[in-house]
Amino acid sequence: MLIKEYELQQERIILGIDPGLANTGWGIVVQQGHSLACRAYGCVQTSSQQALPARLKKIHEQIQAVVECYRPVCLGIESVWFGTNVSSAFATGQARGAALVACAEAGLQVAEFTPRAIKMAVVGTGTADKAQVQYMVKQLLGLESPPKPDHAADALAAAICYTTHEASLVLQQAASEA
Repeated sequence: MLIKEYELQQERIILGIDPGLANTGWGIVVQQGHSLACRAYGCVQTSSQQALPARLKKIHEQIQAVVECYRPVCLGIESVWFGTNVSSAFATGQARGAALVACAEAGLQVAEFTPRAIKMAVVGTGTADKAQVQYMVKQLLGLESPPKPDHAADALAAAICYTTHEASLVLQQAASEA
C-alpha cells in the first residue's frame, strides 16, 4: 500500500496555483481522508503598467503570504503551455518561477500538471472549458457558487489534481531517490 491508512486520516493542506503574469490564481484545499474542502482562494493581479521585476516581486510576496497564512505542505501547479503565443508563455513562465520560489522557500512538495491533466482530473475530459472546470470545482469542494475569477478556480483544480495523482507522485519520488 503506497499511502498508509493513518495518513489518510490526517488533515493535509494543499496549495494550487494557476500562474500568469497579469493574474496568478491560488487556492487552498484541505484534504481529510477522501474528503476535500476549500479553505480559501484568490488571485494575485499585476498591472501591465508596472515594470516586470515589480510584477514578479508582487507575485512572489503574495504567494509567500498565502503560504505563511495557510501553511500548505504541498503544491499542485499548472505547467506552462506553449501555444501560438510564445511571448505570453514566457511571461507565464516567469510568473510561475516567482510563485515556485515562494513555495520552495517554505519547503513544499511540488507537483506540476498540464492543463489537460488538471481538466481530466476535475471534469473527466482534458478538453473541458473554463465554465465546466468552475462548475466541477464547485461540486467537488461543496461551494455555494463557482469560484471566481476563473484563475482561482483553475488553481483549486490544480490542488484537486494533486490529490488524484498522489500515488503516481509517490512512485516518481521513490524512483528518483533510488
